[in-house]
Amino acid sequence: MTHAHDPVRSLASPTQAEHQPKMAKDLSAFTLFAVAFGFVSIATGIFTAYGSVLNSSGPLGIWTWPIVVVGQLAVALVFGALAARVPVTGYAYQWVSRLANPVIGWIMGWISFMFLGVVVVAVDYTIASTILPVLLGYAGTTANAWAITAVVILLQAALVAISTHATQKVNNTAVTLQLIGMIGLTVLLFAVGLITGQFDWSTLFSTGSVPTEGYFALGSLSDISPWAMGFLLGAFTIVGFESAANLAEETKDPANVVPRAMWRAVLSLGVLGFLFLVAVTGLSGDPAALANSPTPVADVITTVLGSFVGKALLVLVVISIFSCGLVITLSGSRLIWAMSRDERFPGWRSFRKISPSRGTPMNATVFMFLVGQAVLGVFSAFSTDALFALFSAATLLPAVIYAGTVALYIVKRKQLPPTRGFTLGRWEVPVLAVAVVWLIWELLIFRDESFRASWVYVFVMLGIGAVYFVWLLSRKGIRGLTMPDLASIDAELDAEPPHHA
Repeated sequence: MTHAHDPVRSLASPTQAEHQPKMAKDLSAFTLFAVAFGFVSIATGIFTAYGSVLNSSGPLGIWTWPIVVVGQLAVALVFGALAARVPVTGYAYQWVSRLANPVIGWIMGWISFMFLGVVVVAVDYTIASTILPVLLGYAGTTANAWAITAVVILLQAALVAISTHATQKVNNTAVTLQLIGMIGLTVLLFAVGLITGQFDWSTLFSTGSVPTEGYFALGSLSDISPWAMGFLLGAFTIVGFESAANLAEETKDPANVVPRAMWRAVLSLGVLGFLFLVAVTGLSGDPAALANSPTPVADVITTVLGSFVGKALLVLVVISIFSCGLVITLSGSRLIWAMSRDERFPGWRSFRKISPSRGTPMNATVFMFLVGQAVLGVFSAFSTDALFALFSAATLLPAVIYAGTVALYIVKRKQLPPTRGFTLGRWEVPVLAVAVVWLIWELLIFRDESFRASWVYVFVMLGIGAVYFVWLLSRKGIRGLTMPDLASIDAELDAEPPHHA
């Protein structure tokens, strides 16, 4: 098998690699699963967005969750097919650069960078704005929320910069705790709720304080129905599974391990998350009153299981959110490093370096930290509802990334090299159909007027990227934007023994 001139299977040249320290290729299958699971983090997503969904869609909004799971599972399977053919750090940036051309690939890389820059702030801001004030009993303000979030982002960046292995251990432990905690809580809620008679099945089909008239309407050009708003809960939560692909070059047998990590994370999180949502919603009592609480999930747990378990949930959520932010920082630093290795990111000479002593892209990680601080400052200063603006922007951007990547896969899939592991086989066309329908529907949701702040962030960041892109064109021209000094990675892959799914 040789693809010496195939631009799809490529990495930095051996000459370049000889002068750069390499990251170790020793990540295990569980570590990759934990990375995907930790990024998605149902404890983080549900705790952050559940109150917003109660306000916009009522309890009935949770029934959009299974649809999101099916749609995102289809996307994860498509990404798995790509990861099995192009096992290169940088995921969507690398794939699109090879599926389409380096110019479109650069745009996708920049959008991915925009997403990672905002989502790390979105999840970490939840700790400071809603959880710690309740857990520690102090009054939350914009000022202390900003300060605490800044410290959390700093701690995550420091850990990622210092040691990949330490980061793995922290995330693996956090994911294990989250799995045990969420399963245990779900079982306890159902058991206590059903035994005591507190569980109310009718609440699951109530719209709460949301009017029933026009609930399922298609909406207008700038307005969507309450039911459509419910999709934000799942769409915000079940993203980031592709972060496993961003560690492909540090993983043994990536063609099998990475795809499995992605789809298993989506499926397991989807099932567990829905059961947890049903349990919490069925025990919510008065959902209209609950919607006004900054911590509605914790309130339900405290009412049903007592204050000790309620506090324990908050501690679990803090651990889960810290783990989620850790994985986002890890993924963001790898993307910056991958684009810098290809000489296509601002300041690439510094950001492509690997620390000889740490084996980590330390400079790229420091820059990821600075970006997070900048995004935090902007949203805290200019948005009256910073948390909603952050989580909606962090939902819009991956939808754009997923749609662009899936569209290019459909066009170019016949030209891809053969897989060395995972394949969609005869299910390819049905999976693609589901992914396309879901992504079109998801993108249409963001026409609503309430997402104006999210679109402003997108356009501002695209404007910054456009300035740099014009500068690249002025220096290199379109031909000069081709991936520099690329060599086939087939020899590297062929040197490894074949693996089977």
